[in-house]
Parts: sequence; structure tokens; C-alpha cells
Amino acid sequence: MRTSIIRSIFSGKMLSVFILGFSSGLPLLLIGGTLKLWMRDQGVDLTIIGIFSLVGLPYTLKFLWAPVMDRFVPPFLGRRRGWILICQIALVVGLSCLAVTNPSTNPWSVALAAFFVAFLSASQDIAIDAYRRDLLRDEELGLGSSLAVNGYRIGMLVAGALAATLADQIPWKEVYFIMAGAMGIGIVTTFLSPDLEEDAAPPETILDAVVQPFVEYFRREGAWVILAFILLYKIGDSMASEMLNPFYLDIGFTMTEIGAVAKLFGFWATIIGGLGGGVLIFRLGIHRSLWIFGFLQAFSTFFFVLLARAGNHLPALAAVVGFENLSGGMGTAAYVAYMASLCDRRFTATQYALLTSLMGVPRVIMGSTTGYLAKHLGWETFFLGCTLIAIPGMLLLFRVAPWNSGSES
Repeated sequence: MRTSIIRSIFSGKMLSVFILGFSSGLPLLLIGGTLKLWMRDQGVDLTIIGIFSLVGLPYTLKFLWAPVMDRFVPPFLGRRRGWILICQIALVVGLSCLAVTNPSTNPWSVALAAFFVAFLSASQDIAIDAYRRDLLRDEELGLGSSLAVNGYRIGMLVAGALAATLADQIPWKEVYFIMAGAMGIGIVTTFLSPDLEEDAAPPETILDAVVQPFVEYFRREGAWVILAFILLYKIGDSMASEMLNPFYLDIGFTMTEIGAVAKLFGFWATIIGGLGGGVLIFRLGIHRSLWIFGFLQAFSTFFFVLLARAGNHLPALAAVVGFENLSGGMGTAAYVAYMASLCDRRFTATQYALLTSLMGVPRVIMGSTTGYLAKHLGWETFFLGCTLIAIPGMLLLFRVAPWNSGSES
């Protein structure tokens, strides 16, 4: 078994999945946090910077045009890799256009370029997610998903921490040109990635591409229960995450301590958790992993209750952050693998785009209430509530992923 896992981790297709994950994660902060940093550095008003959050809408609405990428096959590299390449080349152009804009004199041209990049980035995500699902066998989805998520996070690290560091040395214009050049890593990988052994026939018409993915899904037994599970599985973890930075400040930690422990140490704990989770999913299967990692997520949220009582205690912060990020990385790997396993290969792009869009709904809706709840309940009660709200999602596992189920799909 150990030899099989090592062989799988270092296989060509897993390397492709990892690097394409990097390519997918790179543009996100370039039209998000890094772009806002550039704008503030150029003296743009905070109100305008806040409005720029709307340029991320394509990530939430990507299921609307995903059927086009299921229906039409580019004349090169096949249905999945062809679309990936088109999006990547267009992203190089889009990021280069963003590089030559001027936030201080014409922020709306920045907005237009950023929205264009966001649309292309969301489209790349659709194609890469579909390719990964179609490329990997069911038993490889956990490991593949963890590698993709880790690659995504490293791409975000490059677009965030590295870009900000470079901006201290060179103009922002050059930083964005360097980031556009970094997309070349993904382009080369797309050319070298393996062909799909069995590429399912695309829908015959665009109407079929829009309608059939939903018809096929809702004909399944327990379709609504599965959707409820996707909405609820990580809701407690997501709610707690929304308020962690204000929580750390309120209990007395400095910016330096938060940066060193909660951010840098936490980042690598998440990477290790994701990779470790992928290996465990390979051995245990997706269903059992959802149970184990779900309980670990809930326990990690509860530990913030204990940290609230401990207060400004650096070793306690390191222990809680480390455990929370390890368990979060594991839970995300199983969660993403489970959603991929639900997709029909004929409609992977549309179904996966819809499921991942639904995944973000609780974070947006419930996340908007977390400040109010923390303010009026206090930190201990707030984190206890985040722990308890995870219970409904765990109970749904009895229906959607029984421990002894014979199938992992």
C-alpha cells in the first residue's frame, strides 16, 4: 500500500493536477487582496476599494456559462485541456492589461480589466476542475484533490506574499507582468498533461448542456439531501474562520505574532494537512474520511473556546492554529473529492461548477452575521455555537456517506 501511495503521489498526472492547481490559484489574489493593496498604495479611496470586491462575482456565478465548456470542444487538446489552454493564454493577456492600468487616475479601467481577469480565472477553474475529475479514478480523487488544493494555496501565496514583497522593490506594473509570466508554468503543464483515456461524448446541443446536468443530478436518490450536506458540512468551520483575525487581536496578540503563527505557521499546517488528508483518503476512502475529518474540524473549532479562556498565551495559539489548519486542510481535501465524485463525466464542468458555487453560499450568508454574533455573545459562546452548528452536517453523513457503504461515489 505504501509503495502504491508513493507511486501515485509522484505520477505524471498527479504532478499535472498539482501544477494546474497552482495555475488556478494564482489569479485570485491578483484581482483581490493584492489588487486592493496596490490601489491603497496609490492613494485610492477606501470606498472605491471596497466596491472592488464585486469584481469577484464571476467565481460565484461560473455555473452559468459552464455548460458552454461542456458542450463545445476546441479544435486542439480535447474538450478539457483545450479550454484550459484558451483560458490560460487569455489570462496572460488580461493580467498584462491590468498591469498597464493606473489605479490612482482611472480606477474604473482597473475594474474593467480586473473583472475580465476574474471571468477568465473562473472559467479556467471550471475547465481545470472538470479535467481533474475526468482524469482521475474514483480512488485517486482524494489524493488528487488535496494536491490541487495545495497547489492552489501556493499560487495564492505567490500572488499575495511574493507580489507584495516584490512591490517594495519594483513598480506594481512590473509585479503584474511577472505574475502574468508565471501563468506560463500552467501553459507548459497543460501541453504536457496526459490525454483523457475516456473522454465522454459532449452534449449534442447547448440546451442539453444546460438542462441535462440538472435532470441527471435530480433523478438521483437523495439529491436534495446531498445538496443540504454540501451546504452544511463546513459551515461551522467557515463561520469561525471569518472572525479569527479580530479574535486574535481582541485577546491580546500582536500583529507580528498573528503574522508569524496564525498566517505563516498556519499556512504550512494547512498544506501538510491537505497532503496528509489526501494520503488518508487514498487508504480509507472518501466516505470514512468525511466522518473522521468532520469530527476533527468540529473539535478544532471547539479549541478556540479554550483559547478564548487562555487569552494571550502564544504556545496555546500555536497549538490551536496548528490543529485547526491541519484538520481544515484534511476536511477540505475530503469535501472537494466528494463533490468531484458526484459528477457525471458528460457534464463535469457544469455540475462541479454548480456544487462549488453552492459551497460558498454559507460562507457569504452566515459569514455576514458572525461579527454581530461575536459582539453580542462573546468569543467563548460564539465559538461554541460554531462547533454546535457543525452537528447537522455530520448527521447527514448517515445518509450521504455511510461509514460501511460499499461505494465511494
